[in-house]
Amino acid sequence: MKKRKIGLLARVAIAMVLGILSGLFFPLWVQRIFLTFNALFSNFLDFVVPLIILGLIAPGIAELGRGAGKMLGTTMILAYGSTLLSGFFAYFACRAVYPILLNGGGEGMPLLQGSDLPATAADQLTPYFSLDFPPLFGVMSALVFAFVLGLGLTVIRNGEPLLNVLTGFREIVNRTISAVIIPLLPLFVFGIFLKMAADGHIEKVMGVFVKIIILIFILTVVLLLFQFVVAGLVARKNPLVLLRTMLTAYVTALGTQSSAATIPVTMAQAIRCGVDPRVAGSVIPLCATVHLSGSMLKITACAMAVMMMMHMQAEPAVFAGFIFLLGITMIAAPGVPGGAIMAAIAVLQSVLGFDTEAIGLMITLYIAMDSFGTACNVTGDGAIAVIVNKIYA
Repeated sequence: MKKRKIGLLARVAIAMVLGILSGLFFPLWVQRIFLTFNALFSNFLDFVVPLIILGLIAPGIAELGRGAGKMLGTTMILAYGSTLLSGFFAYFACRAVYPILLNGGGEGMPLLQGSDLPATAADQLTPYFSLDFPPLFGVMSALVFAFVLGLGLTVIRNGEPLLNVLTGFREIVNRTISAVIIPLLPLFVFGIFLKMAADGHIEKVMGVFVKIIILIFILTVVLLLFQFVVAGLVARKNPLVLLRTMLTAYVTALGTQSSAATIPVTMAQAIRCGVDPRVAGSVIPLCATVHLSGSMLKITACAMAVMMMMHMQAEPAVFAGFIFLLGITMIAAPGVPGGAIMAAIAVLQSVLGFDTEAIGLMITLYIAMDSFGTACNVTGDGAIAVIVNKIYA
């Protein structure tokens, strides 16, 4: 009988619980072993992130450009607009709610900054050693280089050899994410929560996590209602009927945690909404790549929460640039659970100034709601398909 694998969400949840218990009871010398692993893994992430950006974005842009037509161009504009809208919706909603929700009026909390331990103990809670292997180039250099390569391949002739090289490199990057980074993430999360428990911050952090997860789920429901109200107005159809029809795709995505794996169900439900099969066959697969409104909402809301907890500045102009750039970067998200947050790491680091510990918290928060973000993405794909169908069918 085939053994059932434990999902990533379950592994992260187990790592969180074990990390908390270990931080309370493990002796200092054992804790430092796991902190050493976290230091090494952090350096590895810093090294590999520019490669991830280059390997995913360049071929992604090149392939999208080659299939561009009038209808697909409209789909991309609508999808990108919807993704941006969800980001700004999350920003303004969280900006209004977080000061009240997170620790009563924006007082903040000492998270991963300082320690409640005595100074001598805090000084000892460090890795045994760390190896420095700097990245080959910076994340912004990788982003610009990826855009230049990807856009260049959409306009030059005889670019197939270079595109084949980039797609091969993308396969290496995807294998690195799925076979190395994702499997080691629970151990990384374990070390983060072990340190927080040892520092005495865990009670506040877990209370905040629960509040954030509930709020983001509510925001995804509001976002879906808005998307289908707009689609219903454009197509002159009942938005609640459209949304109810697409709920099959929503439930399927909860289980698969992948927009790509849910494409057949999303297409079938879009056709049931009255979308022409030819339109659905073009729009739904493209939206699975470029329409990431649920992921955008989650990442924006989680980033604001982490910045508030760590007393980092969250200026509106900075977040506007972050949202615009993130909407492009996430197109490169690989079809694995947690892929969007991996593709977003470069933007979190370069625009918002996140360090490795902040990235670890972001990954933990994101994965805790990964299924709901994917489900929001694919359900919203149905709304995009209804609008495009009205325009072109």
